[in-house]
Amino acid sequence: MHEIVVNLHMHTRYSDGTGVHREIARAALQAGLDAVIVTDHNVWVQGVEGYYRQGSQRVLLLVGEEVHDQARCPQKNHALVFGAGREMASFAENPQSLLDAVRSAGGLAFLAHIYDPEQPAIREVDISWVDWSVQGFTGIELWNGMSEFKGLLKTRLHGLFYAYFPELIARGPFPQAIQKWDELLLDGKRVVAIGGSDAHALHARLGPIRRTLFPYEFHFAAINTHLLLPEQLSGDLNADRRLILEAFAAGHAFIGYDLLASTRGFRFTAQGNGVQAEIGDEIQTAGSITLQARLPGVAHECRLIKDGRRIRTWKHAQACAYIATEPGVYRFEAYRRFGGRLRGWIFSNPIYIR
Repeated sequence: MHEIVVNLHMHTRYSDGTGVHREIARAALQAGLDAVIVTDHNVWVQGVEGYYRQGSQRVLLLVGEEVHDQARCPQKNHALVFGAGREMASFAENPQSLLDAVRSAGGLAFLAHIYDPEQPAIREVDISWVDWSVQGFTGIELWNGMSEFKGLLKTRLHGLFYAYFPELIARGPFPQAIQKWDELLLDGKRVVAIGGSDAHALHARLGPIRRTLFPYEFHFAAINTHLLLPEQLSGDLNADRRLILEAFAAGHAFIGYDLLASTRGFRFTAQGNGVQAEIGDEIQTAGSITLQARLPGVAHECRLIKDGRRIRTWKHAQACAYIATEPGVYRFEAYRRFGGRLRGWIFSNPIYIR
């Protein structure tokens, strides 16, 4: 499998961001990304998709959309739409109708920032996903960078502090988001988890102090979604877009917090009965299955999760193995210590042992 690094969920001047697509591509090239997916609010921007180059480097910029009902108060139920190839905001009023329309158009829908609590100190309302009766979505945005930042802002001074020390923000997905993901998986649903930056590059001001919260370059070095593809990107827009969408749909993905240390090279596999499964795959068992995780560096703590419960912990590990004898939904988490705190580093999608 060929690994690529994708940053997704970001905004430009077409909605509530401050940059343009060309600037986003330039920042992505500086960060060494393979692809970015721009998702402006309720607008599908045409004519900007494609490869952007700088010297021998290239990055693929794709365009999706973040759709929500602007007439709803308070705001809820934001969905990230990839690959639909058309405007979807007209379906925003009814979440199920939106998901049905995305599927009919051949696109993928991910429920955005599923847990995003209010923050009265900065007059931000709760914009979590609340309509859990819906069917037909591809997955959820498990880790959202701006939602996590918002959750730390007990006062405006907290915002100023983290604006100057952004590396101290990320700790991991909200526990409530992880719990909901596990509940959906236990219910028999195949739900793909992704990590989004929700980058805006907002210009903030506190008295005479002005600063950008946060430059695109910062976000692109932090929470990324890594995809495993059956072949390398070729440089052809249509073919490569299809490869990326298929990898998202299959759950061949893990979330990496690359600011702590690069997560390129992480693998989580299952072997048994002469068959090997990758992240997102199903494997049948007639006995035991060997689960293996290989990390690109030492993690201070690794956790194997089965059906929402931690069943094994490793300390200071770079390679982990476990013999599974029961069917279930198995996923892997890794943590590294930084700034006096254990922080989320890697969150894999599951391997399903049937």
